[in-house]
Amino acid sequence: MKRGEASTKPKKRRQKAPAKPSKASKKVKPVAKPKAEKPKVKTQKPKATKTTVEKKTKTKEPTKTKAAKPEKKIEEKVETQKPKKTKVSKPEKKVEEKAKVATPTTVAGIKPLLELREEIRKGRPKFLRQESWRYVRVGDAWRRPKGTDSRMRLAKKGWPRLVNIGYRGPVKARGLHPSGFRDVLVNTVSDLERLNPETDAVRLASRLGARKRREILNRAEELGLKVLNPRGLRVIRSKE
Repeated sequence: MKRGEASTKPKKRRQKAPAKPSKASKKVKPVAKPKAEKPKVKTQKPKATKTTVEKKTKTKEPTKTKAAKPEKKIEEKVETQKPKKTKVSKPEKKVEEKAKVATPTTVAGIKPLLELREEIRKGRPKFLRQESWRYVRVGDAWRRPKGTDSRMRLAKKGWPRLVNIGYRGPVKARGLHPSGFRDVLVNTVSDLERLNPETDAVRLASRLGARKRREILNRAEELGLKVLNPRGLRVIRSKE
């Protein structure tokens, strides 16, 4: 066959490959043929002959009769009356006219502590509120500084001192009058009865009048009590 000449032979077509069997078709099992059922033949079993059943006669047991218990004799208990305890009356405590208040120390024994208190007071600085010297609106009353960068709170040199427990005076001398007596406010004459003349002193209330002040002063002199403020008394002069 030369170049350029068309071939007269028919072209052979390619045959398609047969389709592969799918997995589902592979797994299909052949259906089993139903077995022919055999006809069931009923066989009658011979009935058992009834034997003579012996009737069991139940013999009733004789009922037990309860024996009567002998009655218990009720013994009459004779109540013996116990002698009643008589309460012994306690001796009555004598009520003292003066109910003195117990104090740990006397005025004479507390004088050295008063002197020590005065020395500590002289060396105690005046505690100022922060910025009270700078602003008029800020008062002098003590307030603890709370600023994070406050030099006064950090106790830097050149700033006012902070309140500290080391500046405190003796505990036994705290709250006492400079004379060493305990300052007691009195409103009525009956208040004088509970005071101790060795440790307590009288301070007359401001609301008392001249007549009531005179009564309290007279009673205080009788009891030997010291009056810290004997003022507000009227002096009645004759018109002559």
